[in-house]
Amino acid sequence: MAKGVPHYYKDGKPLGAGGMGQYHKMKDGTLHSGATHTAKSKKLFHYNELSKTAQKKAKPVYDKFLSNKKKNGTSKKSKKS
Repeated sequence: MAKGVPHYYKDGKPLGAGGMGQYHKMKDGTLHSGATHTAKSKKLFHYNELSKTAQKKAKPVYDKFLSNKKKNGTSKKSKKS
């Protein structure tokens, strides 16, 4: 899973504002909500991993992300020497 892209709960709800809330990576490679693991941490997903129903809910946030990415040219920051 990548940094700088929105993350969603299973139902399509974005993680924080624009899907860019705090998360942590588990030993098995999955991402969970929150900076550190607690009993309230939930598994996170990328847009393409969501069900069709969840994608409908997540689409406005994802479309805004793509629009901003297109305006900026890329989602990754280039390193300047």
